[in-house]
Amino acid sequence: MSLHQKKHPFLEKLLETAKSVTLDSSSKVLVLSDLHMGNGGRRDEFRRNAEIVRSMLQDYYLPGKYSLVLNGDVEELFKFSVESITGCWGDIYDLFLEFRKNGFFWKIYGNHDSDLAEEPDYRLKSHLLESIRFNYGNETMLLFHGHQASILLWETYPLVSRAVVLFLRYIAKPMGIRNFSTAYNSRRRFAIEKSIYEFSNQAKIVSIIGHTHRPLFESLSKVDHLNYRIEELCRLYPSAHSRERIAIREQITDLKAMLDACFTEGKRIGLRSGRYNNIVIPSVFNSGCAIGKRGVTALEIDGDRIRLVYWFKEKQGRRFVSDRSNQAEQLGNTGFYRIVLNEDHLDYVFSRIHLLA
Repeated sequence: MSLHQKKHPFLEKLLETAKSVTLDSSSKVLVLSDLHMGNGGRRDEFRRNAEIVRSMLQDYYLPGKYSLVLNGDVEELFKFSVESITGCWGDIYDLFLEFRKNGFFWKIYGNHDSDLAEEPDYRLKSHLLESIRFNYGNETMLLFHGHQASILLWETYPLVSRAVVLFLRYIAKPMGIRNFSTAYNSRRRFAIEKSIYEFSNQAKIVSIIGHTHRPLFESLSKVDHLNYRIEELCRLYPSAHSRERIAIREQITDLKAMLDACFTEGKRIGLRSGRYNNIVIPSVFNSGCAIGKRGVTALEIDGDRIRLVYWFKEKQGRRFVSDRSNQAEQLGNTGFYRIVLNEDHLDYVFSRIHLLA
């Protein structure tokens, strides 16, 4: 038995039992996770960004010929019934299913919506999976929600989930108590990501997850990318012309403000580094979530490239700057914008995994 089989039996099982999907040079896939759709009321966190999600799916990704994977916690069953959710967001479900015409549509279940596997009348029942294995040439990208990396949660899930549902629906929800989730616990987030990182490196694969609500690109967090980008600009400054130096100063000022915000605005999600050892191996990607206060993050696979993108409303995202100095582009006249936070070649990603893992 191999090391990763001993240390990560649940993740190994996901890899062995995953649905296999082959990607080629023309494949385009959107990976979106953690919508936490509710009943449309004031406790429904999805309601904040519902119009962004609707517009990006309908006006960008559908006409752009993308396939779609929803990577878990699409519905918030800890707080709402499936009937109230599907009754409120019927048009969003219609949009999900339209992606079948572009290639495929699959929905992976997470810890907040796993009970849907037992719902015979659930609209997306025939598209529900626990994990997907993308075959990119001879390489593997494993898509799963990520809660499986917590052995305690996974082994006790049926009992724990029922208790959580009862508490959230009948005590926390009426009293306005915030949802208790791994997404709000920095140490648990980091522990889960580290476990998945170790498994991915040992298996020499890329894992694409959700669950922690923390966008990761090539195993790096937002804080890591900001620090690296500031360092990169500082190195460019001495040899830059006077006009270029002005632009570099402005970029560094913006990036420093973003970095400071991670520490001063209660964003504990950014306080802990995404580095789990001395050498960064790009084996873990996380699409983030669709319930961010300022917008929606997602992953795009486009042929031989992978991207972390951010969708936002103009006023909400004014302070946001891409880690790679990309410009935000408006989607038609919608008032919604898309910016590429980071992008790389998949061949480069897998080369680093094989050379460094």
